[in-house]
Amino acid sequence: MKKIILVAVVLLAASVDMQAQLVKFGFKGGLNYANQTGSNITVNSDNYNTDAITSYHAGLVAELKLTDGFSIQPELLYSTQGATYKNAVDEFKNELGYLSIPVLAKIHFNKTVSLDLGPQASFLLSERNEFDVKNAETFEFGVAGGLTLNVTKNIFLQGRYVLGLTEASKEAEVKNSVLQISAGFTF
Repeated sequence: MKKIILVAVVLLAASVDMQAQLVKFGFKGGLNYANQTGSNITVNSDNYNTDAITSYHAGLVAELKLTDGFSIQPELLYSTQGATYKNAVDEFKNELGYLSIPVLAKIHFNKTVSLDLGPQASFLLSERNEFDVKNAETFEFGVAGGLTLNVTKNIFLQGRYVLGLTEASKEAEVKNSVLQISAGFTF
């Protein structure tokens, strides 16, 4: 009986160790360089041009290793996006806070560099602007692509571009786009 218990404990410990190598959890944060693009951007029947804003993102990350060269990385991020709107008379900033959920396929070239591609769903949490109009869509879908550089076994740097595929506003035909630079830690 003691041998059976010993074998069971050894197998359980080996299984837990193997699971720890297959799943990593962590956190990340960084800068967003966000803009909104579209044709005929109008607010209250006035035409506007947009300029990018600098904002931030932060959240949780997991990596599920499926093979040596492939893994899946789901994330749960708070990300601020938007743009500065300008015309000959007015200028205002429209800042949108999203709960973003990218699910990326990671193709590992080696132990240091990976290509990250996948869809991203975003849910609007807040809208802050200087003209008291709440006209952002509550859901946005996009695609994300970028590179990850593993500095150490647990520290990584990422560069990513996220392109919105659905409209970000109820009144203007605009879509979000954001360039993200991140640093993170996994354990």
